Amino acid sequence: MSQISPLTSQISKLLIANRGEIALRIMRSAREMGIKTVAVFSEADRTALHVRYADEAICIGPAASSKSYLVGHKIIEACKQTGAEAIHPGYGFLSENAAFAREVKAAGLILIGPTPEAMEIMGNKLSAKAAALKYDIPMVPGTEEAITDIEEAKQRAIEVGFPILIKAAAGGGGKGMRIVEQAEDFEEQMHLAVSEAISAFGDGSVFIERYVTSPRHIEIQVLGDMYGNIVHLFERECSVQRRHQKVVEEAPSAVLTTEIRAKMGKCAVDVAQAVNYVGAGTVEFILDENLDFFFLEMNTRLQVEHPVTEMITGLDLVKEQIKIARGEVLSIKQEDLKIIGHAIELRVYAEDPLNNFLPDIGTLQTYKTPKGNGVRVDDGFEEGMEIPIYYDPMIAKLITYGANREEAIERMIRAIDEYDITGIQTTLSFGKFVMQHEAFTSGKFDTHFVNKYFNADSLKNDHKEEALLAAIATVLLLKDQKVTSSAVAEIAVNNWTKNRKNY
Repeated sequence: MSQISPLTSQISKLLIANRGEIALRIMRSAREMGIKTVAVFSEADRTALHVRYADEAICIGPAASSKSYLVGHKIIEACKQTGAEAIHPGYGFLSENAAFAREVKAAGLILIGPTPEAMEIMGNKLSAKAAALKYDIPMVPGTEEAITDIEEAKQRAIEVGFPILIKAAAGGGGKGMRIVEQAEDFEEQMHLAVSEAISAFGDGSVFIERYVTSPRHIEIQVLGDMYGNIVHLFERECSVQRRHQKVVEEAPSAVLTTEIRAKMGKCAVDVAQAVNYVGAGTVEFILDENLDFFFLEMNTRLQVEHPVTEMITGLDLVKEQIKIARGEVLSIKQEDLKIIGHAIELRVYAEDPLNNFLPDIGTLQTYKTPKGNGVRVDDGFEEGMEIPIYYDPMIAKLITYGANREEAIERMIRAIDEYDITGIQTTLSFGKFVMQHEAFTSGKFDTHFVNKYFNADSLKNDHKEEALLAAIATVLLLKDQKVTSSAVAEIAVNNWTKNRKNY
Protein backbone atom coordinates (compact mmCIF):
# COMPACT_ATOMS: atom_id res chain seq x y z
CA MET A 1 0.00 0.00 0.00
CA SER A 2 1.12 3.55 -0.75
CA GLN A 3 1.99 5.76 2.18
CA ILE A 4 1.64 9.52 2.44
CA SER A 5 4.17 11.53 4.38
CA PRO A 6 2.53 13.52 7.20
CA LEU A 7 4.62 16.49 6.05
CA THR A 8 3.00 16.51 2.61
CA SER A 9 -0.50 17.90 2.18
CA GLN A 10 -3.02 16.44 -0.21
CA ILE A 11 -3.63 18.05 -3.60
CA SER A 12 -7.28 19.01 -3.99
CA LYS A 13 -6.91 21.49 -6.86
CA LEU A 14 -4.38 21.30 -9.70
CA LEU A 15 -3.46 24.02 -12.19
CA ILE A 16 -2.28 22.77 -15.58
CA ALA A 17 0.28 25.19 -17.02
CA ASN A 18 -0.17 24.04 -20.59
CA ARG A 19 -2.66 23.80 -23.43
CA GLY A 20 -4.12 21.44 -26.02
CA GLU A 21 -4.07 17.67 -25.83
CA ILE A 22 -1.64 17.38 -22.93
CA ALA A 23 -3.69 19.75 -20.76
CA LEU A 24 -6.81 17.69 -21.42
CA ARG A 25 -4.97 14.43 -20.84
CA ILE A 26 -3.74 15.63 -17.41
CA MET A 27 -7.16 16.98 -16.44
CA ARG A 28 -8.87 13.66 -17.15
CA SER A 29 -6.54 11.76 -14.83
CA ALA A 30 -6.90 14.44 -12.15
CA ARG A 31 -10.69 14.25 -12.37
CA GLU A 32 -10.56 10.47 -11.87
CA MET A 33 -8.54 11.12 -8.71
CA GLY A 34 -11.17 13.56 -7.40
CA ILE A 35 -8.91 16.57 -7.97
CA LYS A 36 -10.36 19.86 -9.24
CA THR A 37 -8.57 21.41 -12.23
CA VAL A 38 -7.66 24.93 -13.30
CA ALA A 39 -6.89 25.79 -16.92
CA VAL A 40 -4.80 28.75 -17.97
CA PHE A 41 -5.19 30.04 -21.50
CA SER A 42 -3.98 32.68 -23.91
CA GLU A 43 -6.37 34.90 -25.83
CA ALA A 44 -5.93 32.59 -28.84
CA ASP A 45 -7.13 29.60 -26.78
CA ARG A 46 -10.21 31.21 -25.24
CA THR A 47 -12.57 28.60 -26.75
CA ALA A 48 -10.14 25.65 -26.59
CA LEU A 49 -11.33 22.28 -25.31
CA HIS A 50 -9.04 22.27 -22.28
CA VAL A 51 -10.53 25.58 -21.17
CA ARG A 52 -14.06 24.20 -21.40
CA TYR A 53 -13.17 20.94 -19.67
CA ALA A 54 -11.50 22.44 -16.58
CA ASP A 55 -13.41 23.33 -13.43
CA GLU A 56 -11.99 26.86 -13.61
CA ALA A 57 -10.09 28.82 -16.24
CA ILE A 58 -8.03 32.01 -16.20
CA CYS A 59 -6.71 34.03 -19.13
CA ILE A 60 -3.00 34.76 -18.67
CA GLY A 61 -2.22 36.94 -21.67
CA PRO A 62 -1.99 37.44 -25.44
CA ALA A 63 -1.58 34.65 -27.99
CA ALA A 64 2.22 34.67 -28.06
CA SER A 65 3.55 32.08 -25.59
CA SER A 66 6.23 34.54 -24.50
CA LYS A 67 3.41 36.69 -23.10
CA SER A 68 1.26 33.90 -21.69
CA TYR A 69 2.29 30.26 -21.24
CA LEU A 70 5.94 31.14 -20.65
CA VAL A 71 5.30 33.84 -18.03
CA GLY A 72 5.83 32.07 -14.73
CA HIS A 73 4.56 34.76 -12.37
CA LYS A 74 1.21 34.87 -14.19
CA ILE A 75 0.79 31.13 -13.67
CA ILE A 76 1.68 31.40 -9.98
CA GLU A 77 -0.74 34.30 -9.60
CA ALA A 78 -3.46 32.15 -11.19
CA CYS A 79 -2.81 29.53 -8.49
CA LYS A 80 -3.25 32.13 -5.78
CA GLN A 81 -6.49 33.39 -7.32
CA THR A 82 -8.03 29.93 -7.59
CA GLY A 83 -6.56 28.25 -4.53
CA ALA A 84 -4.72 25.59 -6.54
CA GLU A 85 -2.03 23.92 -4.41
CA ALA A 86 -0.06 22.37 -7.27
CA ILE A 87 1.03 22.96 -10.87
CA HIS A 88 1.46 20.36 -13.61
CA PRO A 89 3.57 21.84 -16.43
CA GLY A 90 2.97 19.07 -18.99
CA TYR A 91 5.74 19.13 -21.59
CA GLY A 92 7.28 22.09 -23.39
CA PHE A 93 6.78 25.65 -22.14
CA LEU A 94 8.01 25.79 -18.50
CA SER A 95 8.22 22.04 -17.86
CA GLU A 96 12.04 21.97 -17.64
CA ASN A 97 12.63 25.51 -16.41
CA ALA A 98 14.60 25.34 -13.15
CA ALA A 99 14.04 29.04 -12.36
CA PHE A 100 10.27 28.54 -12.60
CA ALA A 101 10.51 25.43 -10.40
CA ARG A 102 12.22 27.55 -7.74
CA GLU A 103 9.55 30.25 -8.01
CA VAL A 104 6.85 27.62 -7.52
CA LYS A 105 8.57 26.29 -4.42
CA ALA A 106 9.12 29.80 -3.04
CA ALA A 107 5.41 30.49 -3.45
CA GLY A 108 4.59 27.50 -1.27
CA LEU A 109 3.18 25.50 -4.18
CA ILE A 110 3.87 21.95 -5.38
CA LEU A 111 5.37 21.38 -8.81
CA ILE A 112 4.47 18.04 -10.40
CA GLY A 113 8.03 17.34 -11.47
CA PRO A 114 11.63 16.92 -10.33
CA THR A 115 13.74 19.30 -8.27
CA PRO A 116 15.24 22.44 -9.84
CA GLU A 117 18.69 20.96 -9.23
CA ALA A 118 17.89 17.83 -11.26
CA MET A 119 16.49 20.01 -14.06
CA GLU A 120 19.65 22.10 -14.17
CA ILE A 121 22.05 19.16 -14.24
CA MET A 122 20.14 17.21 -16.85
CA GLY A 123 19.22 20.33 -18.83
CA ASN A 124 22.81 20.71 -19.94
CA LYS A 125 24.23 17.81 -21.94
CA LEU A 126 27.72 18.23 -20.49
CA SER A 127 26.66 18.26 -16.84
CA ALA A 128 24.30 15.37 -17.62
CA LYS A 129 27.21 13.36 -19.02
CA ALA A 130 29.30 14.19 -15.95
CA ALA A 131 26.54 12.90 -13.66
CA ALA A 132 26.13 9.73 -15.69
CA LEU A 133 29.86 9.03 -15.71
CA LYS A 134 29.72 8.49 -11.93
CA TYR A 135 27.89 5.25 -12.67
CA ASP A 136 30.06 4.22 -15.64
CA ILE A 137 27.18 4.67 -18.08
CA PRO A 138 28.34 3.98 -21.69
CA MET A 139 29.16 7.21 -23.52
CA VAL A 140 29.76 7.99 -27.17
CA PRO A 141 33.53 8.73 -27.53
CA GLY A 142 34.20 12.46 -27.62
CA THR A 143 34.87 15.40 -25.30
CA GLU A 144 33.53 15.54 -21.76
CA GLU A 145 33.86 19.31 -21.44
CA ALA A 146 32.92 22.34 -23.51
CA ILE A 147 35.36 23.11 -26.31
CA THR A 148 37.52 26.15 -25.65
CA ASP A 149 40.48 25.48 -27.96
CA ILE A 150 39.42 24.71 -31.53
CA GLU A 151 42.78 23.25 -32.58
CA GLU A 152 42.85 20.98 -29.55
CA ALA A 153 39.29 19.92 -30.28
CA LYS A 154 40.23 19.20 -33.88
CA GLN A 155 42.99 16.88 -32.70
CA ARG A 156 40.55 15.13 -30.39
CA ALA A 157 38.16 14.72 -33.33
CA ILE A 158 40.92 13.09 -35.36
CA GLU A 159 41.58 10.70 -32.46
CA VAL A 160 37.88 9.83 -32.16
CA GLY A 161 37.61 9.40 -35.92
CA PHE A 162 35.45 11.12 -38.53
CA PRO A 163 32.60 11.62 -39.07
CA ILE A 164 32.03 13.46 -35.79
CA LEU A 165 29.12 15.41 -34.40
CA ILE A 166 29.39 18.91 -32.92
CA LYS A 167 26.56 19.45 -30.42
CA ALA A 168 25.32 22.42 -28.40
CA ALA A 169 25.53 21.69 -24.66
CA ALA A 170 22.19 23.41 -24.05
CA GLY A 171 20.70 22.15 -27.30
CA GLY A 172 17.72 20.18 -28.46
CA GLY A 173 15.66 19.54 -31.55
CA GLY A 174 18.71 19.38 -33.80
CA LYS A 175 19.71 23.02 -33.24
CA GLY A 176 23.39 23.76 -32.72
CA MET A 177 24.25 20.37 -34.21
CA ARG A 178 26.68 19.80 -37.07
CA ILE A 179 28.00 16.65 -38.74
CA VAL A 180 31.63 16.96 -39.83
CA GLU A 181 32.85 14.42 -42.37
CA GLN A 182 36.52 15.44 -42.56
CA ALA A 183 39.15 17.41 -40.63
CA GLU A 184 39.32 20.16 -43.26
CA ASP A 185 35.73 21.20 -42.50
CA PHE A 186 36.02 21.11 -38.72
CA GLU A 187 36.81 24.75 -37.97
CA GLU A 188 34.09 26.17 -40.22
CA GLN A 189 31.44 23.82 -38.84
CA MET A 190 32.55 24.60 -35.30
CA HIS A 191 31.97 28.33 -35.80
CA LEU A 192 28.56 27.64 -37.36
CA ALA A 193 27.52 25.38 -34.48
CA VAL A 194 28.58 27.91 -31.85
CA SER A 195 26.75 30.72 -33.65
CA GLU A 196 23.57 28.67 -33.92
CA ALA A 197 23.80 27.61 -30.26
CA ILE A 198 24.11 31.23 -29.12
CA SER A 199 21.17 32.25 -31.29
CA ALA A 200 18.92 29.38 -30.18
CA PHE A 201 19.87 28.96 -26.52
CA GLY A 202 21.93 31.98 -25.49
CA ASP A 203 24.77 29.57 -24.73
CA GLY A 204 27.55 28.88 -27.22
CA SER A 205 29.02 25.89 -25.36
CA VAL A 206 29.55 22.94 -27.68
CA PHE A 207 31.23 19.55 -27.48
CA ILE A 208 32.03 16.75 -29.91
CA GLU A 209 31.06 13.09 -30.20
CA ARG A 210 31.74 10.32 -32.66
CA TYR A 211 28.91 10.32 -35.17
CA VAL A 212 27.02 7.04 -35.10
CA THR A 213 26.16 6.51 -38.76
CA SER A 214 23.10 4.24 -38.33
CA PRO A 215 21.66 5.21 -34.95
CA ARG A 216 18.41 4.11 -33.39
CA HIS A 217 16.82 6.37 -30.78
CA ILE A 218 15.83 4.36 -27.71
CA GLU A 219 14.55 5.94 -24.51
CA ILE A 220 13.74 4.49 -21.10
CA GLN A 221 10.88 5.75 -18.93
CA VAL A 222 11.73 6.08 -15.24
CA LEU A 223 9.71 6.90 -12.11
CA GLY A 224 11.23 7.97 -8.81
CA ASP A 225 9.67 8.86 -5.46
CA MET A 226 10.87 11.11 -2.62
CA TYR A 227 12.39 8.18 -0.75
CA GLY A 228 15.00 7.07 -3.27
CA ASN A 229 12.91 4.36 -4.95
CA ILE A 230 13.36 4.39 -8.74
CA VAL A 231 12.01 1.98 -11.35
CA HIS A 232 12.14 1.86 -15.13
CA LEU A 233 9.10 1.16 -17.30
CA PHE A 234 11.00 -0.33 -20.26
CA GLU A 235 11.84 1.33 -23.54
CA ARG A 236 10.30 3.31 -26.36
CA GLU A 237 11.68 3.27 -29.89
CA CYS A 238 11.60 6.78 -31.37
CA SER A 239 13.72 6.43 -34.50
CA VAL A 240 11.24 7.64 -37.15
CA GLN A 241 11.95 11.36 -37.10
CA ARG A 242 11.88 14.41 -39.33
CA ARG A 243 14.17 17.39 -38.62
CA HIS A 244 15.50 15.50 -35.54
CA GLN A 245 11.98 15.45 -34.08
CA LYS A 246 9.94 12.32 -33.48
CA VAL A 247 6.89 11.39 -35.54
CA VAL A 248 6.38 7.68 -34.79
CA GLU A 249 7.11 5.97 -31.47
CA GLU A 250 6.54 2.45 -30.23
CA ALA A 251 6.96 0.27 -27.19
CA PRO A 252 8.71 -2.04 -26.90
CA SER A 253 11.49 -1.76 -29.50
CA ALA A 254 11.54 -4.39 -32.22
CA VAL A 255 15.26 -5.09 -31.79
CA LEU A 256 16.12 -5.11 -28.09
CA THR A 257 16.89 -8.45 -26.52
CA THR A 258 15.85 -9.21 -22.96
CA GLU A 259 19.48 -8.84 -21.89
CA ILE A 260 20.03 -5.46 -23.57
CA ARG A 261 16.71 -4.19 -22.22
CA ALA A 262 17.74 -5.09 -18.67
CA LYS A 263 21.13 -3.38 -19.08
CA MET A 264 19.60 -0.20 -20.52
CA GLY A 265 16.97 -0.16 -17.80
CA LYS A 266 19.60 -0.41 -15.08
CA CYS A 267 21.62 2.39 -16.69
CA ALA A 268 18.52 4.59 -16.83
CA VAL A 269 17.83 3.99 -13.14
CA ASP A 270 21.48 4.78 -12.33
CA VAL A 271 21.29 8.07 -14.27
CA ALA A 272 18.16 9.01 -12.31
CA GLN A 273 19.83 8.09 -9.03
CA ALA A 274 22.80 10.30 -9.93
CA VAL A 275 20.56 13.36 -9.47
CA ASN A 276 18.17 11.94 -6.82
CA TYR A 277 15.42 12.08 -9.40
CA VAL A 278 11.79 12.49 -8.31
CA GLY A 279 8.83 12.04 -10.63
CA ALA A 280 8.56 10.87 -14.23
CA GLY A 281 11.59 11.26 -16.46
CA THR A 282 13.09 9.78 -19.60
CA VAL A 283 16.67 8.69 -20.16
CA GLU A 284 17.61 8.72 -23.83
CA PHE A 285 20.15 6.50 -25.57
CA ILE A 286 21.37 5.87 -29.08
CA LEU A 287 21.78 2.30 -30.27
CA ASP A 288 24.30 1.53 -33.02
CA GLU A 289 24.23 -1.16 -35.69
CA ASN A 290 25.98 -3.58 -33.30
CA LEU A 291 23.25 -3.01 -30.67
CA ASP A 292 25.71 -1.18 -28.43
CA PHE A 293 24.01 1.68 -26.58
CA PHE A 294 25.27 5.08 -25.40
CA PHE A 295 23.79 7.72 -23.09
CA LEU A 296 22.46 10.83 -24.80
CA GLU A 297 20.52 12.93 -22.27
CA MET A 298 17.69 12.95 -19.78
CA ASN A 299 14.39 14.74 -20.22
CA THR A 300 13.09 15.86 -16.84
CA ARG A 301 9.37 15.84 -17.65
CA LEU A 302 6.55 13.80 -19.10
CA GLN A 303 7.24 12.90 -22.75
CA VAL A 304 4.84 13.42 -25.64
CA GLU A 305 5.03 9.69 -26.35
CA HIS A 306 4.24 8.51 -22.82
CA PRO A 307 0.95 6.82 -23.89
CA VAL A 308 2.75 3.87 -25.51
CA THR A 309 4.40 3.10 -22.17
CA GLU A 310 1.03 3.34 -20.45
CA MET A 311 -0.46 0.89 -22.92
CA ILE A 312 2.16 -1.84 -22.39
CA THR A 313 2.37 -1.47 -18.59
CA GLY A 314 -1.22 -0.63 -17.63
CA LEU A 315 -0.04 2.40 -15.61
CA ASP A 316 -1.34 5.97 -15.76
CA LEU A 317 1.83 8.05 -15.68
CA VAL A 318 0.05 11.29 -14.83
CA LYS A 319 -1.58 9.68 -11.80
CA GLU A 320 1.81 8.30 -10.78
CA GLN A 321 3.31 11.79 -11.07
CA ILE A 322 0.61 13.27 -8.85
CA LYS A 323 0.95 10.51 -6.25
CA ILE A 324 4.71 11.04 -6.10
CA ALA A 325 4.33 14.83 -5.81
CA ARG A 326 2.00 14.53 -2.84
CA GLY A 327 4.46 12.29 -1.02
CA GLU A 328 3.39 8.74 -1.74
CA VAL A 329 5.84 5.86 -1.92
CA LEU A 330 6.01 4.19 -5.34
CA SER A 331 3.26 1.59 -5.46
CA ILE A 332 5.21 -0.64 -7.85
CA LYS A 333 8.53 -2.46 -7.69
CA GLN A 334 10.72 -3.39 -10.62
CA GLU A 335 9.88 -7.07 -10.31
CA ASP A 336 6.15 -6.23 -10.55
CA LEU A 337 6.55 -4.71 -14.01
CA LYS A 338 6.30 -6.60 -17.28
CA ILE A 339 5.63 -5.79 -20.92
CA ILE A 340 2.17 -6.75 -22.11
CA GLY A 341 1.49 -6.39 -25.84
CA HIS A 342 2.73 -3.69 -28.19
CA ALA A 343 1.79 -0.03 -28.75
CA ILE A 344 2.52 2.48 -31.51
CA GLU A 345 1.98 6.24 -31.55
CA LEU A 346 1.72 8.53 -34.56
CA ARG A 347 1.95 12.26 -33.96
CA VAL A 348 -0.73 13.83 -36.13
CA TYR A 349 0.75 17.18 -37.10
CA ALA A 350 -0.82 19.95 -39.17
CA GLU A 351 2.04 19.61 -41.64
CA ASP A 352 2.32 18.86 -45.34
CA PRO A 353 4.45 15.74 -45.94
CA LEU A 354 4.51 16.59 -49.66
CA ASN A 355 6.13 19.95 -48.90
CA ASN A 356 9.00 19.03 -46.57
CA PHE A 357 6.64 18.76 -43.58
CA LEU A 358 6.03 22.50 -43.50
CA PRO A 359 3.34 23.54 -40.98
CA ASP A 360 -0.14 24.08 -42.38
CA ILE A 361 -2.80 26.27 -40.80
CA GLY A 362 -6.50 26.55 -41.41
CA THR A 363 -9.88 25.35 -40.18
CA LEU A 364 -10.73 21.73 -39.41
CA GLN A 365 -13.62 21.49 -41.87
CA THR A 366 -13.98 17.78 -41.09
CA TYR A 367 -12.65 16.18 -37.93
CA LYS A 368 -13.74 12.65 -37.10
CA THR A 369 -11.51 10.42 -34.97
CA PRO A 370 -11.12 6.64 -35.31
CA LYS A 371 -12.61 4.35 -32.70
CA GLY A 372 -12.73 0.69 -31.82
CA ASN A 373 -10.70 -1.87 -29.93
CA GLY A 374 -7.09 -0.94 -29.29
CA VAL A 375 -7.36 2.67 -30.52
CA ARG A 376 -6.67 5.76 -28.40
CA VAL A 377 -6.69 9.39 -29.54
CA ASP A 378 -5.25 12.15 -27.34
CA ASP A 379 -6.28 15.43 -28.93
CA GLY A 380 -7.35 18.97 -28.16
CA PHE A 381 -9.44 19.91 -31.19
CA GLU A 382 -12.90 19.41 -32.66
CA GLU A 383 -14.55 20.02 -35.99
CA GLY A 384 -14.74 23.70 -36.94
CA MET A 385 -11.79 24.80 -34.83
CA GLU A 386 -8.83 26.66 -36.30
CA ILE A 387 -5.22 25.48 -36.00
CA PRO A 388 -3.42 28.46 -34.43
CA ILE A 389 -0.12 29.66 -35.85
CA TYR A 390 1.34 30.50 -32.45
CA TYR A 391 2.09 27.02 -31.13
CA ASP A 392 3.34 23.56 -32.02
CA PRO A 393 1.35 22.20 -34.99
CA MET A 394 0.47 18.87 -33.36
CA ILE A 395 -3.26 18.17 -33.59
CA ALA A 396 -3.36 14.81 -31.87
CA LYS A 397 -1.57 11.64 -30.89
CA LEU A 398 -2.99 8.49 -32.46
CA ILE A 399 -2.11 5.39 -30.43
CA THR A 400 -2.88 1.78 -31.25
CA TYR A 401 -2.37 -1.29 -29.10
CA GLY A 402 -2.20 -4.96 -30.02
CA ALA A 403 -1.24 -8.31 -28.62
CA ASN A 404 1.91 -8.05 -30.74
CA ARG A 405 3.67 -5.61 -33.07
CA GLU A 406 1.93 -6.89 -36.18
CA GLU A 407 -1.52 -6.33 -34.69
CA ALA A 408 -0.56 -2.84 -33.46
CA ILE A 409 0.61 -1.94 -37.00
CA GLU A 410 -2.56 -3.35 -38.58
CA ARG A 411 -4.70 -1.37 -36.15
CA MET A 412 -2.72 1.79 -36.88
CA ILE A 413 -3.35 1.42 -40.61
CA ARG A 414 -7.06 0.89 -39.96
CA ALA A 415 -7.19 3.86 -37.57
CA ILE A 416 -5.42 6.14 -40.06
CA ASP A 417 -7.94 5.18 -42.73
CA GLU A 418 -10.79 6.01 -40.33
CA TYR A 419 -9.30 9.34 -39.19
CA ASP A 420 -11.15 11.91 -41.31
CA ILE A 421 -9.51 15.35 -41.41
CA THR A 422 -10.10 17.97 -44.12
CA GLY A 423 -9.26 21.65 -44.36
CA ILE A 424 -5.56 21.21 -43.62
CA GLN A 425 -2.73 18.89 -44.57
CA THR A 426 -1.65 16.34 -41.94
CA THR A 427 0.96 13.65 -41.32
CA LEU A 428 -1.65 10.86 -41.45
CA SER A 429 -0.66 9.83 -44.96
CA PHE A 430 3.00 9.78 -43.94
CA GLY A 431 2.11 7.59 -40.97
CA LYS A 432 0.42 5.09 -43.28
CA PHE A 433 3.49 5.13 -45.54
CA VAL A 434 5.66 4.25 -42.54
CA MET A 435 3.35 1.47 -41.33
CA GLN A 436 3.37 -0.17 -44.77
CA HIS A 437 7.09 0.19 -45.51
CA GLU A 438 9.17 -2.97 -45.38
CA ALA A 439 11.95 -1.26 -43.40
CA PHE A 440 9.51 -0.45 -40.61
CA THR A 441 7.55 -3.70 -40.62
CA SER A 442 10.80 -5.69 -40.53
CA GLY A 443 12.20 -3.51 -37.72
CA LYS A 444 15.29 -2.74 -39.83
CA PHE A 445 15.30 1.04 -39.67
CA ASP A 446 17.11 3.91 -37.94
CA THR A 447 16.83 7.68 -37.50
CA HIS A 448 17.57 8.14 -41.22
CA PHE A 449 14.28 6.48 -42.22
CA VAL A 450 12.80 9.66 -43.75
CA ASN A 451 15.95 10.53 -45.71
CA LYS A 452 16.41 6.97 -46.94
CA TYR A 453 12.89 6.02 -47.91
CA PHE A 454 10.50 8.93 -48.00
CA ASN A 455 9.91 11.59 -50.61
CA ALA A 456 6.88 13.38 -52.00
CA ASP A 457 6.80 11.20 -55.13
CA SER A 458 6.51 8.00 -53.10
CA LEU A 459 3.48 9.37 -51.28
CA LYS A 460 1.93 10.66 -54.52
CA ASN A 461 2.36 7.22 -56.06
CA ASP A 462 0.58 5.65 -53.08
CA HIS A 463 -2.33 8.03 -53.59
CA LYS A 464 -2.44 7.24 -57.33
CA GLU A 465 -2.62 3.52 -56.57
CA GLU A 466 -5.47 4.08 -54.10
CA ALA A 467 -7.32 6.22 -56.63
CA LEU A 468 -6.85 3.54 -59.33
CA LEU A 469 -8.21 0.83 -57.04
CA ALA A 470 -11.16 3.05 -56.20
CA ALA A 471 -11.85 3.58 -59.92
CA ILE A 472 -11.67 -0.17 -60.64
CA ALA A 473 -14.06 -0.86 -57.77
CA THR A 474 -16.47 1.69 -59.21
CA VAL A 475 -16.40 0.06 -62.67
CA LEU A 476 -16.96 -3.39 -61.17
CA LEU A 477 -19.83 -2.08 -59.13
CA LEU A 478 -21.38 -0.56 -62.26
CA LYS A 479 -20.97 -3.80 -64.19
CA ASP A 480 -22.26 -6.13 -61.49
CA GLN A 481 -25.08 -4.06 -60.07
CA LYS A 482 -26.07 -1.92 -63.09
CA VAL A 483 -26.35 1.15 -60.93
CA THR A 484 -27.60 4.46 -62.32
CA SER A 485 -25.25 7.08 -63.69
CA SER A 486 -26.06 9.41 -60.78
CA ALA A 487 -25.12 6.70 -58.28
CA VAL A 488 -21.84 6.08 -60.11
CA ALA A 489 -21.08 9.78 -59.94
CA GLU A 490 -21.75 9.77 -56.21
CA ILE A 491 -19.47 6.75 -55.70
CA ALA A 492 -16.71 8.40 -57.73
CA VAL A 493 -16.94 11.62 -55.71
CA ASN A 494 -16.86 9.70 -52.43
CA ASN A 495 -13.83 7.67 -53.52
CA TRP A 496 -12.03 10.80 -54.69
CA THR A 497 -12.78 12.54 -51.40
CA LYS A 498 -11.56 9.57 -49.39
CA ASN A 499 -8.28 9.47 -51.28
CA ARG A 500 -7.90 13.25 -51.20
CA LYS A 501 -8.47 13.85 -47.48
CA ASN A 502 -4.99 12.87 -46.32
CA TYR A 503 -3.14 14.08 -49.41
